[in-house]
Amino acid sequence: MKVSARAQRIEPFYVMEMAKAAKALAAQVAQTGQPMIFLNIGEPDFTAPALVQQAAARAIHDGQTQYTAATGLPELRERISHWYATRFHVQVPAQRIVVTAGASAALQLACLALIESGDEMLMPDPSYPCNRHFVSAADGRAVLIAANAAQRFQLSADQVAQAWGHNTRGVLLASPSNPTGTSIAYDELRRIHQQVSDRGGITLVDEIYLGLSHDTQFARSALAIDEQIISINSFSKYFSMTGWRLGWLVVPEPLVPVIERLAQNLFICPSTISQYAALACFEPDSLAEYEQRRAEFKARRDFFIPALNALGLTVPVMPDGAFYAWADCSAACDKLGVVGSWDLAFEIMRRAHVAVTPGRDFGHAETAHFIRFSTASALPQLREAIERLRSLLA
Repeated sequence: MKVSARAQRIEPFYVMEMAKAAKALAAQVAQTGQPMIFLNIGEPDFTAPALVQQAAARAIHDGQTQYTAATGLPELRERISHWYATRFHVQVPAQRIVVTAGASAALQLACLALIESGDEMLMPDPSYPCNRHFVSAADGRAVLIAANAAQRFQLSADQVAQAWGHNTRGVLLASPSNPTGTSIAYDELRRIHQQVSDRGGITLVDEIYLGLSHDTQFARSALAIDEQIISINSFSKYFSMTGWRLGWLVVPEPLVPVIERLAQNLFICPSTISQYAALACFEPDSLAEYEQRRAEFKARRDFFIPALNALGLTVPVMPDGAFYAWADCSAACDKLGVVGSWDLAFEIMRRAHVAVTPGRDFGHAETAHFIRFSTASALPQLREAIERLRSLLA
């Protein structure tokens, strides 16, 4: 059977390949008394709060399980709008918000609506691999631009201006970023958008970790800059609803009917049960619980990053959001006699029973020298992981 060229362009998601290997090894070592510690997948260890779970059960009990509008429940769009106003002090009308089947669907819809065959989107290297594959699936091409620690592993306005070419359609950014947990300085993001808009391009910003910002100077939505900016967000990370597959997209109002038409055909609607459950995310008790969790994520970061640095797994830029540590593993590779983060990740998994993610997925600029740790696990697990790494590297 002939496979499409589009499908062949999509590389394997090595994060998930590593996860499969880690689970297989975990089953083997379970009898040794030292279970695998999983610091490889970016998933909160918290589940949806009680009010959210109760709302889902209530929706099922009451038969609220039929299709909704393709753009989502009107009341959910209103609550998201209110959250922007109260949390980020930016006015985002509900009619500009489209609820989607996760941030993945939001990115797919945005790319299909705006990218033509051959269009190029500028992205930082390193960056989340699936984002560039959404561009490829729309027959566009992701152009990765090396971003170093001095610029927080994010693009600069000067780089955007220099890289802009005849086929450039715009930029696809993430703030805070996966894998680095770093955000774009607000003034720099404004300058980037100015460069893009001056050239008639589009600015897409993945903000799925925005709720998990720890630094007030970065905890600002790109939507405050210009209503022409397109923002992708999700209930997965801050709202602890990963498997519920619910996200949203904020677009300029004229683009809403275009996105709606695509969503009607591709998805019909987001999960109805998940939408009714998500209404409870914005109850005061739920929001208070989310803020407690955000503080816990910060405490985990504040323990884990200095501990990694002390082991020689240096994190060049302190993450200001999300729950990742992007660590230079060059010294550890030398110490253990392995070449690059891919081999090191397997060595750590086999010998220390700690699953981590090599930099291979996230680009080409020095990523072979970096490992991504997820700090979404509880502090006792993080402490145990540090002890195992210390023993291994000793």
